[in-house]
Amino acid sequence: MSLRNVDAMRSDAVSPGAHPTTAGARVTARGWSWRHAGRLRPAVSELDLDIEPGERVLLLGASGAGKSTLLAGLAGVLGGDDEGDSTGSLLVDGQHPADQRGRVGLVLQDPDSQVVLARVGDDVAFGPENLGVPRDEIWHRVAESFEAVGLDLPLDAATSTLSGGQKQRLALAGALAMRPGLLLLDEPTANLDPGGVVEVRDAVARVAASTGATLVVVEHRVSVWLPVVDRVIVLAAGGGVLADGSPDAVLAEQATTLRDAGVWVPGAALERPARRRLAAPEGLLDAHGLSVGRGSAPVATGISARLVAGRALAVTGANGAGKSTLALTLAGLLRPRDGRLSASDALAAGAAREPVRWRARELLTRIGTVFQDPEHQFLAATVRQELAVGPRALKLPAAEIDARVDSLLARLRLDHVAGANPFTLSGGEKRRLSVATVLAAAPRILVLDEPTFGQDARTWRELVALLAELLDDGAAVVAVTHDAEFVDALADDTLELPVRPGLQAQSDLRARSDEGGVR
Repeated sequence: MSLRNVDAMRSDAVSPGAHPTTAGARVTARGWSWRHAGRLRPAVSELDLDIEPGERVLLLGASGAGKSTLLAGLAGVLGGDDEGDSTGSLLVDGQHPADQRGRVGLVLQDPDSQVVLARVGDDVAFGPENLGVPRDEIWHRVAESFEAVGLDLPLDAATSTLSGGQKQRLALAGALAMRPGLLLLDEPTANLDPGGVVEVRDAVARVAASTGATLVVVEHRVSVWLPVVDRVIVLAAGGGVLADGSPDAVLAEQATTLRDAGVWVPGAALERPARRRLAAPEGLLDAHGLSVGRGSAPVATGISARLVAGRALAVTGANGAGKSTLALTLAGLLRPRDGRLSASDALAAGAAREPVRWRARELLTRIGTVFQDPEHQFLAATVRQELAVGPRALKLPAAEIDARVDSLLARLRLDHVAGANPFTLSGGEKRRLSVATVLAAAPRILVLDEPTFGQDARTWRELVALLAELLDDGAAVVAVTHDAEFVDALADDTLELPVRPGLQAQSDLRARSDEGGVR
């Protein structure tokens, strides 16, 4: 079935549980504020807002401005008094959001947190089942939703085997299957390849048009969603609304204000950071004929690459090509299925040549890894304590630990949340913290999985500049990314993993210059 047939299916559906047209929900906020438990400052402050039924809203603002908190509030999932406190009112169709069961669909930044069942078909069916939709209609909706988001998988495929991008599509399909009157999307394309971004965006637009649902989407990359929204709302970092109006009016008339606030204004120039080149860069890690995988079969084969001090390698390719699996293998966290991965004498420094054989403490100063999901590596109760985990494991002096932690807090704009629980941070703040925890141990190689997702323009620039400095100081960087601007700004080499039939991928390694990095 082609994507263009989805709307026709919705219009022609006549089964008892079908809702080919859904009345859009109304959103009202009056002086609404929310403060997480243990935080001094509210995440959202004194918000006054009206969103009319059927409107399509792009919600913008700096990282930490409260966008995700607002979506969670509208979905009724912020929790009770033990998780925070609120003032003012936030209503969906005049009622508290928690009382609007099935009326609101939410897709979170972290798709892992929304995977419920072991098989993909059952996972998408879970929401309609809980709403009491008739069985035949449930599976009709499941098929529609899979087609709409471009998730070409058998219904009995295991959710545990999906890539991050596939999990995002699955979460979106689950929300669409409930036919919500208010569809809330929090960075829905953050981990998708460029083709998938357009496909999912267009699917969302079709769903909103055919059902009449109100749409609120949070996305830092503004240009992606401009063709399908009719209103832009920008939250101010200090509380309230910074800008509100039609996309043309907001972006044209307040471009300078928005840029200063960290909003990605379309057309704004992004400068590549100045780089010094090492006089004699040394190889640190060599992969020859590498085959990687986590299941019964490899997902990528025939990979050969060299990680060199002072050079950044970007790993790109479609979702499901094996990029994250390759990253974990290069980081010494997964054993290669075939081929050879060997550390240089300088990197091994007396340890085994194969990174997978290194103990945790040996990995700390050699290879640091930032996972695709930031929360998977949080261990401590506060941001400050989290940053100190690595240096303490290395038994560094207390003064040096404090100096490293303070420097990273300031550099990555996390000093104002130093005492906060890492799990209460915004998505962008969590990503910066996950990067900072690795930097605190000062490893020779950084393996980063989607390092820039959730970043506003300002924090993106600062993160890229920091990585450039680390490269100049002799570190090597491997970044799995769909961020074309990041590749352009920082990458010296690009390793593209195309999906091949049977999930057998051969690598295509390209260099920007003839200097090192390629074999």
